[in-house]
Amino acid sequence: MIVMRRSLLLPFACLALLSACGGSSGGGAARQGNWASMSNPAARYCADLGGRLELRQEQAGEAGYCHLKDGTVVEEWQLYRGRNSL
Repeated sequence: MIVMRRSLLLPFACLALLSACGGSSGGGAARQGNWASMSNPAARYCADLGGRLELRQEQAGEAGYCHLKDGTVVEEWQLYRGRNSL
């Protein structure tokens, strides 16, 4: 009976030890996930102006266009850089 208790105790002790070592410290994969969830400042700027963002497939890849309330359509990064230049 004592041998049986020890054989059950060992796996639980190992599990407790491993779970204590596996805590999230904000590094590794968790840090990489933050990069993917960061918003695009040009798209955010378009939305802040009340615009609607449209994504288009172009030869060079995907491009975002901001449809402003006055009917103007501007590429999102041109809009962002034009109004936020140093």
